Amino acid sequence: MKTRKRTTKQKWILAAKIFGACFVLLVALALIFRESILQKALVEVSEKMDRDYHCKFSVKEAKFDGLTSVALQDILLVPHQADTLFRIQTVRTQVNFWHLLTGSIQLSSLEAKNGFVQLVKTEKGKNFDAFLPKKKKTESDSNKKTNYAELAYKILTQALNLIPTDMKLENLSLRMDDMGKKATLSLIKMALEDKQLESAIQVQTNTFTQRWRIAGMADPRNKKTDLRFFNIDTGKIKVPYFDERYNLKAAFDSIRLKVDNIDMDGDELHIDGFSSIANLQVNHEKIASKDVIIKDAKFDYHFLFGENFIAIDSSSTAQLNKMKFHPYVEYNNEKDKIYRLKVAIPKMKAQDFIESLPEGLFTHFEGMVAEGTFDYHLNFEYNKDKPSGIVFDSNLHKENLEIIKYGEADLAKLNGPFTYRAIINDVPQRPIYVGSSNPNYAPLSSITPYLRKAVLTTEDPSFFSHKGFINEAFKQSIVKNIKTKKFARGASTISMQLIKNVFLTREKTLSRKLEEILLVYILENNRIVSKERMLEVYFNIIEWGPNVYGIGEASHFYFEKSPSQLSLNECLFLANIIPSPRKFMYQFNSDANLKPYARSRDRQVRNLMLRRGVITPIDTIYELPIMVTGPARSFVRTKQQLVQEIDSTSIEEFDF
Repeated sequence: MKTRKRTTKQKWILAAKIFGACFVLLVALALIFRESILQKALVEVSEKMDRDYHCKFSVKEAKFDGLTSVALQDILLVPHQADTLFRIQTVRTQVNFWHLLTGSIQLSSLEAKNGFVQLVKTEKGKNFDAFLPKKKKTESDSNKKTNYAELAYKILTQALNLIPTDMKLENLSLRMDDMGKKATLSLIKMALEDKQLESAIQVQTNTFTQRWRIAGMADPRNKKTDLRFFNIDTGKIKVPYFDERYNLKAAFDSIRLKVDNIDMDGDELHIDGFSSIANLQVNHEKIASKDVIIKDAKFDYHFLFGENFIAIDSSSTAQLNKMKFHPYVEYNNEKDKIYRLKVAIPKMKAQDFIESLPEGLFTHFEGMVAEGTFDYHLNFEYNKDKPSGIVFDSNLHKENLEIIKYGEADLAKLNGPFTYRAIINDVPQRPIYVGSSNPNYAPLSSITPYLRKAVLTTEDPSFFSHKGFINEAFKQSIVKNIKTKKFARGASTISMQLIKNVFLTREKTLSRKLEEILLVYILENNRIVSKERMLEVYFNIIEWGPNVYGIGEASHFYFEKSPSQLSLNECLFLANIIPSPRKFMYQFNSDANLKPYARSRDRQVRNLMLRRGVITPIDTIYELPIMVTGPARSFVRTKQQLVQEIDSTSIEEFDF
């Protein structure tokens, strides 16, 4: 028995010796033939670049320096018939030997000097076009799902392995030329030693020149970092290229990025850390008419990656000035493609919320003073494969919330007389006095009920029951906007139209839309103005034709009547032209009668009112086609006017 055990042990020892000898032999062979292997690898890379990317790749000199160090001289990558994409004079790098044996590459050190990456776009094309992804998905690819956790961990691990623990970079630059829009980021120096990173960067564009600095702790092997990004010169850091390319101007004082943990826990990848930005300033015509400033923004983040999902966990905390909230964002494709967004704002002071709103984005709230507290919860879910099942639940719980002082938008002014001026194409129109001293002003009691019923049917059927928003219409608006990837549908209620007309401009910006939503909520949920008064003001200010404002002017402009004398058909016509009042004349033919499509539209609204019981069949008896008799008739081109225009043109043609 002892002899058998001794024999087994001897076999294991012998096997270990053979394996060790083979390993030493392989290492010796690799060292002997490493130069040939290196040259062969470079030839294969050169052939691949020529074959797959239509580029010429060359290295003037390549050799080993020590056991695992490689030195390269004059590396060049030039696309055929295009500008040079990449060039670097000197590269020296050392690879981790043990990782190399396992088939992975981990850089221990890196030195690089005098080089550039150049991205050029001209009328002939891009010099980097061949490297853009062009692979078409096959049916088998589309059915094969990506494991997000494994993919993200693999990419991060490979990327971090390529970041050396000892690094020295000098005189390297990234050059961009997009049809004359140029930006150059020159890395004057960057050094990583003992986990401390220090760098100096110079930025030059067609519009400015700056010097930046990135410094802090970087530990790629333990997957941790804490870096700060700020300006060496005075003033804010300006974001290059975007100002010329997209007319987007952005600047900030500093950015901090901290990564505390990157860990694969079972089937989930966890990425935890912290980021912040100070005094962010953004300017774009689609955002707001002036600079938007966020003084202090912080994000304590917890990212999750699973087999079928990517998410920001609800344990994350975002802070915007004084306001803190917990976001939950998820994309999940386990069965359907589902997008989820949840936001929880813990109990906070209303005044802190107002003061936390980004400066320039909510100008009508500046100077507003409020008392009380509130908490807020949003639950949004969109199934791309089943869009009709959209979930949008918004709940605000308030305690003793009261507005003490209004800002620029004094909502209480709607309760009394005021002067209204429409703004069209940034040009203020003539003043309209909303009050009894205006002879064209029409109290709600002096307006025929037909108009009230017709307008509510076409514009806002649930006006007297909702609180500013129609939930179902709002959901469908979101679905429509997601599908078209733009604000194509607004789900606008009369409350929203009133706020937009009286207090806001007609500019199509994110700022105006956000202000509209908040102002409508405040108006409708704080009993500032009654529904009847809101409707009365609405009828007296909306545009009803070219330079025609309010129902008092409109009833005389079209029919030479007072608002109380309008017929049902006349009210149907007036209700239906509200979306495009300046184009009313195109609804008439040369006989000054409504065209068939306009008559059909009015008839559909009338039938809808009948089905809803808003009017009765008796109301439709003896209704005659409308006849425009007021000043509006001069806008309608009749047959007689057309004949006169033709005769005038004929006379001019022969008048030499």
